[in-house]
Amino acid sequence: MYLAVKKVLPTSDYQLILTFANGEVRLFDMKPYLGTGIFQELKNIALFNKVRISFDSVEWDNEADMDPEILYRDSKPLDNQIASEPTGEYELP
Repeated sequence: MYLAVKKVLPTSDYQLILTFANGEVRLFDMKPYLGTGIFQELKNIALFNKVRISFDSVEWDNEADMDPEILYRDSKPLDNQIASEPTGEYELP
């Protein structure tokens, strides 16, 4: 299933609150990725917080990005989740 990301909100605990094209709001944990490759740079919380929508997915200033299918598959519905405090909000204009 392919679902575009329409809105992203970073949290203070390296998670992303994602709103998909179907209206679902889901929580994606970036912590498992922070030890690999270009994602290591996202340990800098200031850089992590600069996440933005790029086409149908998310991207950071260091050009790291995530496949929207992975974001959907590996995220959990937010209705029963407790996310860390959001740090900012970015969405498609």
